[in-house]
Amino acid sequence: MKKSNFIASIVFAFLMLVSFNVNAQKFKGLDKSPMDAASFPSSYKESDKLIKITYSRPQLKGRSVGKLAPEGNVWRTGANEAAELTLYTDMMLGTTKIKAGTYTFYLIPGEEEWTAIVSTDLNVWGSYYYNQKNDVARIVVPVTDGKENLEAFSIAFEKSDDGVHMHIGWGTVRIAVPFTK
Repeated sequence: MKKSNFIASIVFAFLMLVSFNVNAQKFKGLDKSPMDAASFPSSYKESDKLIKITYSRPQLKGRSVGKLAPEGNVWRTGANEAAELTLYTDMMLGTTKIKAGTYTFYLIPGEEEWTAIVSTDLNVWGSYYYNQKNDVARIVVPVTDGKENLEAFSIAFEKSDDGVHMHIGWGTVRIAVPFTK
């Protein structure tokens, strides 16, 4: 191989390496509905978690909860991918025992009550591929009105006498989903 061809090959390889590197460093902007997680216990000092949910947090931006989470339709619980629920210990939802593991958490909004669903579906976008046959547990919980208006969809956990309650709020809509031991 001629010296000039060898040098040209080295220069070409170097340019290709640099161009791949430049393309790999392009980052997309922030999501309009950023991903978040809530867990119990919520302290980062405590490593023994009972429950965790990962979800995206849509904003109302002048829209109604009913428009973004229509009554009677299975909803992904947030935005983007369906919410992912991890139980670190076996728990009960209503009268149904759920084994420790990772699941999808859906909701069906209603005017006076919402249905919470734990499903074996995983890695799903939205609720477009929801299949009731994959339900592990369901519970119907009452809707209450919050005093403050939450712009961003929010989830928080609170210890209860018999387990933990998942509090869900958006706008003035509030529900509490009881997980028991």
